[in-house]
Amino acid sequence: MATPLTLLDALLRGTLLALLLLMAAVLRRDRPRSPAALAGVALALGQVVQTVGAAPWIEQNLPFVWQMPLIAVSVANVVLFWLFVRALFDDAFVPRPIHALAWGGVALLSLANCTLAVTQGAWALREVTVGLQRAVPLLFAVLAAQAAARHWRADLVEQRRRLRLFIVVTGVTYTVVMLAARMASPSGRLPPLLALVDVAAMLAMIAVVAWHLLRLGPSELFPQAAPAVAAAAETAPEPAPPAGPDPAEERLAQALERAMVGERAYRDEGLSVASLATRLAVPEYRLRRLINQRLGHRNFNAYVNGYRLAEASDALADPQRRDLPVLSIALEAGFQSIGPFNRAFKAATGLTPTEFRREKLADS
Repeated sequence: MATPLTLLDALLRGTLLALLLLMAAVLRRDRPRSPAALAGVALALGQVVQTVGAAPWIEQNLPFVWQMPLIAVSVANVVLFWLFVRALFDDAFVPRPIHALAWGGVALLSLANCTLAVTQGAWALREVTVGLQRAVPLLFAVLAAQAAARHWRADLVEQRRRLRLFIVVTGVTYTVVMLAARMASPSGRLPPLLALVDVAAMLAMIAVVAWHLLRLGPSELFPQAAPAVAAAAETAPEPAPPAGPDPAEERLAQALERAMVGERAYRDEGLSVASLATRLAVPEYRLRRLINQRLGHRNFNAYVNGYRLAEASDALADPQRRDLPVLSIALEAGFQSIGPFNRAFKAATGLTPTEFRREKLADS
């Protein structure tokens, strides 16, 4: 006979499943080519599997062999969480085969651990696999936190900055707490009350994310596709016409243009939103809002690199500077080393700096 606790658990799980599927459908519909949105879809579907597999009725009544694929997907969700954080925080993120291999490797590790538990053999090996499986969530939680910290300062989308901070803090906390709870259980399963707390916490986190999606729309959070580091290397970004009669914003736009075009502030070593805001004597949030909402940039580093690449492109195409080393041009434009310059230039133009120079100077 169903108890009130069981009924409440079923109600919360049903609500969570509906919300996860709705989020996956909205992201897939509105941003079919965005790596961040696709990672969000994969994570949502993985959480659907985890929500079903962690239900007390499933854990208590379904044969363990049938639970093994559900457990493997649930454990591998930590990889999807890490990828989602990376893609959400970095507009230039591009998924690679190594990411799929990481997910598959964690899933296979979980399946191997489950197989050893069923066969009740190779206890020494199982101790190793269990230890690795318990370490995996912690490892990817740390990687997710590092990814968030690495790109947070350059993010110009204020709503995304707040949302991603919430996702990382709650996601990492949830991962660690649930791992500790399962490790404390002899069977590795959550008792009914903790299972209810688990699904309630997940529902609360997903509800906040879904609310942001409905309020802001996926286009505010996710770019359509991973863009080049700079939109073009031929010309630097130019301020757009003011959206409305805001004299303060117009003055800030003019000051920013003077700093970036006239004074070439982009050449400064370690230029950041904070240092540029200090230079212009304005709060950071106003400068972020101007560059994001008026000039259309989502990442400060990409915005600055647009100017650097424009200067470098002009220098590479100048016949009078044909003997100047590429490294000298990169350093003069504001890049700190040749590696980042080459990668940014190739991403923006499709050519290496040497190929670009050869093509531009072919007829001179």
